[in-house]
Amino acid sequence: MIPFLSRVRVVLMIGIPALLFCTLVRLDTRAQERHFPQTAGVDDSKMGPYRALAQLTFAASQKGDTALAAKLGRILERTWDKSEDYGGETALSKTNRTLFDEIDKAMDRFISPLVAHPKESPDAAAVKAAYNLYLEKLKQAD
Repeated sequence: MIPFLSRVRVVLMIGIPALLFCTLVRLDTRAQERHFPQTAGVDDSKMGPYRALAQLTFAASQKGDTALAAKLGRILERTWDKSEDYGGETALSKTNRTLFDEIDKAMDRFISPLVAHPKESPDAAAVKAAYNLYLEKLKQAD
């Protein structure tokens, strides 16, 4: 009977701290992921409108509506450029020029094949990869 109780005690002494550690690690990774409130499906964050436009652009390209994807891509580009032009001292181009340039280049890689050929379907895999990279860059600026 005593060896059984010793095993139970060992399991409890090792198992409970291990479970507690796993729980804390899981909570820590959740805390790192930001979730913004939304209005009508658009994040109420600094990069939310750009993310929403990119999502609409990507969805149109995936459905084969290349004209709409090109139009939305152009709107995304103009919105980004104009908001940075008129953003004053809080504009990302003023507060973090390196990140601004990275996002701008990622956006260009995403929308260029769509805007340049509004009647042709670009390489879907390349568009998806550029889209995902663009979204990752936007997360860095939120």
